Amino acid sequence: MAGERARAIAQAFAPQRFWGHRGDYYYALLKLRSDPLYPGVLDALRGSSAPLLDMGCGLGLLAHALRQDGQRMAYLGVDSDASKIQRAASAAERSMLRSVSFAPIDLLAALPAHQGNVAILDVLQYLPAAAQPGLLQRAAAMLGEDARLVIRMTVADGSRRSGVSRVADRAANLIGWMRSRPRDYLDVDAVLAHLQQAGLTVNLTPLYGNTPFNNWLLVARRG
Repeated sequence: MAGERARAIAQAFAPQRFWGHRGDYYYALLKLRSDPLYPGVLDALRGSSAPLLDMGCGLGLLAHALRQDGQRMAYLGVDSDASKIQRAASAAERSMLRSVSFAPIDLLAALPAHQGNVAILDVLQYLPAAAQPGLLQRAAAMLGEDARLVIRMTVADGSRRSGVSRVADRAANLIGWMRSRPRDYLDVDAVLAHLQQAGLTVNLTPLYGNTPFNNWLLVARRG
């Protein structure tokens, strides 16, 4: 994302007093400027007006990126980290984002009732392998005719990129950014099979950008 656009979003996470903690501000600025995730997801969702459920939303950066891109669908972000949810809600209120809400929810527990778009971004590898198919099936069942399931996932294929991704995910847990450690990386063929069995058409493309990570973007639709 261009520097000015990233800085405009990150400003919502800056402390209101000069001596406040700036960790979220610098994280948001670095993430938005360096990660190809947001342009990729914005492109995938553009043209849909269906509401969006963002599973594992973290600080809710996607909500800000959507509004800055002119996308106005209702947005609900859920995450198991209640502290991030609180900070996400505060930043969204500061930026006066409309039709945006957040809730602390464990993805392995009951999910909110939803019909529309679903985003699962950099989340699945933190769930046990046994839980991943069920979450994918529930996400697929939420899709309407004008909706997309957008997943960014790390693929474990034995490549150098895959190894770097594992180290980065583990580091995120060790420094406390992610509450849980990475559990099971996805078998791409299994993911595609689950979604195709649910009646979805799936498109999978690499989303490396200028990063060293083995990230891929999956976009699925009905029909």
